[in-house]
Amino acid sequence: MARAPRRRRLVLPLLCLLFQGATALLFAVFVRYNHETDAALWHRDNLSNVDNEFYFRYPSFQDVHVMIFVGFGFLMVFLHRYGFSSVGFTFLVATFTIQWATLVQGFLHSFHGGHIHVGIESLINADFCTGAVLISFGAVLGKTGPAQLLLMALWEAVLFSVNEFILLSLLGVRDAGGSMTIHTFGAYFGLFLSRVLYRSQLEKSRQRQSSVYHSDLFAMIGTIFLWVFWPSFNSAPTALGDGQHRTALNTYYSLTASTLSTFALSALVSGDGRLDMIHVQNAALAGGVVVGTASEMMLTPFGALAAGFLAGTVSTLGYKFFTPVLESRFKVQDTCGVHNLHGVPGLLGAILGVLVAALATHEAYGDGLQDVFPLVANGQRSATSQAVYQLFGMFVTLVFASVGGSLGVGLLLRLPFLDSPPDSQCFEDQIYWEVPGEQEPEAQGPLRAEETDT
Repeated sequence: MARAPRRRRLVLPLLCLLFQGATALLFAVFVRYNHETDAALWHRDNLSNVDNEFYFRYPSFQDVHVMIFVGFGFLMVFLHRYGFSSVGFTFLVATFTIQWATLVQGFLHSFHGGHIHVGIESLINADFCTGAVLISFGAVLGKTGPAQLLLMALWEAVLFSVNEFILLSLLGVRDAGGSMTIHTFGAYFGLFLSRVLYRSQLEKSRQRQSSVYHSDLFAMIGTIFLWVFWPSFNSAPTALGDGQHRTALNTYYSLTASTLSTFALSALVSGDGRLDMIHVQNAALAGGVVVGTASEMMLTPFGALAAGFLAGTVSTLGYKFFTPVLESRFKVQDTCGVHNLHGVPGLLGAILGVLVAALATHEAYGDGLQDVFPLVANGQRSATSQAVYQLFGMFVTLVFASVGGSLGVGLLLRLPFLDSPPDSQCFEDQIYWEVPGEQEPEAQGPLRAEETDT
């Protein structure tokens, strides 16, 4: 019965040191500053400092960074016995993924002259990859240990980067806010992983899989941070000028509409007309997800409102009716409901991108068509062809996510030495954290032999 604590004392430190040592070595060999960051290269061209990309991109990067570390972390503290782990493991996984994604994305996107060249865009793209990993984390929240999460991040960051490269670079798909590459990929990777890690005895921890007043209040802090900064998330990688401006407006309008539809549907589907905080914490954000692909396009403010209202409605109904079906019929235990916040709205966002791309014309975009649909502007594709590629990109993403989450890392994470929590101690901070004023789990009574190794 003492094997689990001994493993816990060794596995996580060894993985942290191994991963940090390996990434540090790879950074030393391959990573260099790009021309806008390197002192000699920047000053060689006699450029003005105000023209440096840092001044245009860093504000967006700051906002995205806050979303990753504060928004995602606090959104998941709704579990009343899992607050330390929700915030702490988000911190751990995000810091590793940013380093690892810089390397993997760098080899695919900015590798030349034998080196990866990094700048502020490298950090933004690494944060996007981290966002997908944290979405997957939400599906398995409370049922996995930190060592499992680090291995999940290691594998998922590679698949995310390859899928993103295929869509954006090879297929020419447009997906600035990541409806496909971030939300759809992260959600279905996590859901298929959750299916592989299905726990038939999770009922033993069901009393912990709930919220209390103060845990929901803290989770709402995460919601507000995500809501406020989501326009920056979608607009961070877009072309400077009208494209970034339009993306922020479309995202904001969509978020407002999804919030109103969430409040309306939450009251309608409840038995007594009272609001459900789970709906408000999550479904109100669906507007940011659904316009991720189309937000840089000429969606129109009305289109943004309509898309957001639909996403909030579908997301709220999903939390109310479909989440229980996922577990009972499909054996998918989706802790945070990522299927409703990221999965379905991400698919709707991909389809919205298909429709808006099909309507793209030179008359509607003018010279701006080059920034949004360069292949259409250059005559290499018709708008209809671009729409077909957009749709194909959605299916490619679903294949990468489903296969990667089930046949790839899913089987690896079942290995017993990775120290996953026993069925009777899921959603419990004390397994991995020192909680002031509370007894160790072992002091509350020994675990049965079958619960020490899952």
